[in-house]
Amino acid sequence: MAEAGILTQQATGEYLDAYLDRWRKAGADRDATAATMAALAQATARISALIRLGPLAGALGAETGGANADGDSQKKLDVLANEAVLHALEQAPVAYFASEEEDEIQSLRSDGAVAVAVDPLDGSSNIDANASIGTIFSVFPVSPAGATASFFRPGSEQVAAGYAIYGPHTALVFTLDEGVDIFVLDPDGRYRRADLRIAIPKASREYAINASNYRYWREPIRDFVDDLIAGAEGPRGKDFNMRWLASLVGDTHRIMQRGGVFLYPADARPGYERGRLRLIYEAAPIARLAERAGGGATDGQKRILEKIPSELHERTPLVFGSADKVARVARYYADPSHQRARSPLFGERGLFRD
Repeated sequence: MAEAGILTQQATGEYLDAYLDRWRKAGADRDATAATMAALAQATARISALIRLGPLAGALGAETGGANADGDSQKKLDVLANEAVLHALEQAPVAYFASEEEDEIQSLRSDGAVAVAVDPLDGSSNIDANASIGTIFSVFPVSPAGATASFFRPGSEQVAAGYAIYGPHTALVFTLDEGVDIFVLDPDGRYRRADLRIAIPKASREYAINASNYRYWREPIRDFVDDLIAGAEGPRGKDFNMRWLASLVGDTHRIMQRGGVFLYPADARPGYERGRLRLIYEAAPIARLAERAGGGATDGQKRILEKIPSELHERTPLVFGSADKVARVARYYADPSHQRARSPLFGERGLFRD
């Protein structure tokens, strides 16, 4: 009986529309951002409803035969998610729309006050596996110089950023530049606040990286991971656990809750020399969230939010998570004492300074 009570109890958190209305009234020039956030919430709720159907909605993970602007194969859910977001934003005060699934920036409203960039469906390789996938978004004020200038700017100029994660429950995590909030989609189809002001935990022994690419990594990343793998017997003096979900949103959500560090470095594979994640609508919004939650985000050396893209689908390496761990990765690039002395006979480290 107790379990049944838990399963049927009603959520009590503040509704998202009430939260946005209260936020809008608390400052000037917030109307467009609040309306756009409401539209994005509506779109992610629609995507969540479709995902809940799984195979009953058809082969959502099937390839369409098309490709996005970067040549990645599009799956049915990629296209449907993009359509859902675009349709919702057409009803909002959005001037320009940029998407991973679109070749070029789309103009929506001549009187729009904001520009929105999205990855409509992050982690699409996980669709058929019923694992976590998500939607990532970034909101900028419109630039007087037009569409390109509205997006080709430092990520520090975002007025809102966030993601929806479709997992055991659907959560909307975002920042309106005043900390990071999390809302959960209720069975009634409306978002309710679950926690206020997320802070990335500082104490964590977890890291996320695709270790199958080890042989392609550059030396600083290999040395950093080698020291983690060495565990209690290595220079770090403690054991670490690796986590990798093949979903940026999934790994981000875990780090927001449990801390740690995520690494998607550049490597020696063709097409990966400048990193793989897109700067405008993946790395920049995640970096904004990480910093507003007390963490950090770099490309290994440079702060992500300082980078200015020159292409719509420009790629970048990404390292984010607990601030001290992100800073430690940067030291592996900058400080020779962190470099491993490699030879055909020996693989021993030189003197390590913490």
